[in-house]
Amino acid sequence: MDEDRIGAEAASETAAEGQARGFRIGQASLPARPLEPGLYLVATPIGNLGDITLRALETLAGADMLACEDTRVTRVLLDRYGIRNRPFSYHEHNATEAGERLLAALSAGKSVALVSDAGTPLVSDPGYRLAQSAIAAGHRVVPLPGASAPLAALLGSGLPNDAFLFAGFLPTKDKARRDRLGELKASPATLIFFESPHRIGATLAAAAEVLGAARQAAVCRELTKTFEEFRRGTLEDLAAAYDDLAVKGEIVLVIGPPLPEAAPDADTVDRLLLELSATLSTGKAASEAAQRLNLNRRDLYDRLIALRRDE
Repeated sequence: MDEDRIGAEAASETAAEGQARGFRIGQASLPARPLEPGLYLVATPIGNLGDITLRALETLAGADMLACEDTRVTRVLLDRYGIRNRPFSYHEHNATEAGERLLAALSAGKSVALVSDAGTPLVSDPGYRLAQSAIAAGHRVVPLPGASAPLAALLGSGLPNDAFLFAGFLPTKDKARRDRLGELKASPATLIFFESPHRIGATLAAAAEVLGAARQAAVCRELTKTFEEFRRGTLEDLAAAYDDLAVKGEIVLVIGPPLPEAAPDADTVDRLLLELSATLSTGKAASEAAQRLNLNRRDLYDRLIALRRDE
């Protein structure tokens, strides 16, 4: 009887392990393929649980260890897809101790999956430390692409996306916030920030003053969720709209690149050329004017020759 009981327990454990190594989509149960040793960086949905990828589900189900910021948040996703892998807490406050345990697992030839509460890990969370340590130790690091709030906001903003800069969270203090915006003012890229709903009004007001009131922007709120919202307009208009508006939810602020400066009129160009030529040679005057006005030096040189000829 004891042998029968032990055999039954072993069979039960094997069945449970089989379930833990699989996942469910609708009524279909699918097995997870074994993973090679390494650190897997798994993007998870930022709101809509349907945005998970099949590869991510396989990885979450098949990893020897599953690390996450908040086990309660990740458990909602795991339960949705019938994944029985037990999550292990790795966050800002235990990153040193938990990181050592995860690195030890990697050294032992295990597979470790890392997720953040939502979106792509290593973006505004402590995961980059673990990735750096894993790379330094020679472990394989595998990124799994997927949901990303900055990219979703960029796409929905309608602003130029040929060059963009994700700048994370702005400082909470007004002066530090304005200083940071000043550092980014001349960047030719579209700027992307995470922002708190409690500070979005102050941030828009500061951005309008520092970056320019006419600069285009978009406030992207609750992306992929039921109350998803995009508000687009100039920084001035958005600052006015959010000045006394109470909002909730997660916000991504997208600000377009600097507006092109208007070309100087012909009288302004001629005046500057004549002023400079009073103390400089024709070539040096044209070079100096080209630098100040961001115009072609050769064109300015020819124009100065014509001005002097007409005198």
